[in-house]
Amino acid sequence: MILVTGDIHGCADIGKLSVKANPIQKQMTKEDFLIIAGDFGLVWNNDAEDLWWRKWLDKKPYTTLFIDGNHENFDLLNEFEEVDFHGGRAHRIGESIYHLMRGEMFELQGRRFFTMGGAESHDKEYRTLGESIWEQELPSDEEYAHALETLEKYDYKTDFVITHCAPTSIQHEIAAAIGLENEYPGNRLTDFLQEIHDKLEFQGWFHGHYHTDLTSNIDNRVNLLFNHILQIV
Repeated sequence: MILVTGDIHGCADIGKLSVKANPIQKQMTKEDFLIIAGDFGLVWNNDAEDLWWRKWLDKKPYTTLFIDGNHENFDLLNEFEEVDFHGGRAHRIGESIYHLMRGEMFELQGRRFFTMGGAESHDKEYRTLGESIWEQELPSDEEYAHALETLEKYDYKTDFVITHCAPTSIQHEIAAAIGLENEYPGNRLTDFLQEIHDKLEFQGWFHGHYHTDLTSNIDNRVNLLFNHILQIV
């Protein structure tokens, strides 16, 4: 079983992972996965709260996977051990918690997953560099190049794509739907994802970032997740 959901923002929106909110987890094992599409937020201070909730996730019957969003402490995140995980590179955060790195291809239960974290914060003016926002929220030149190398290696074919933000055309669609057109302009990452979207063969694309649940009218394979938890395998 593989489930996907949106941002949890540390403990702010983690309630959707409770047994009451997500009872299907009773049927899961550590061989099953729940993927969080960015803004994990439990690698923030490594304080007692972070550690308590990571231990809570480690006790779940499944294995927790996440990509990074824009609201992550990247300096701290990058201090964790980098490991090979199901064909791609990941940071091992806990006994059964892994950060899926950018531009990687993972094989989970016979399906391929291409991952590309990151997004641009629309509330930069309210945040402090190195304390509540980090330059690494958007990919580096090297990460873009690595992502293209990975896609070329797999002939631009995958089963699923996990990102935090959406391709530019779909981001514009979402921004119009939630009435925030001015807060979500396109950027290098969304344009990059648009290029990938237009070339890649895939079955489903799942992302977070915009704090609502929505299936794109432009491409109904692309799903924005926040509160919903979808079983995709």
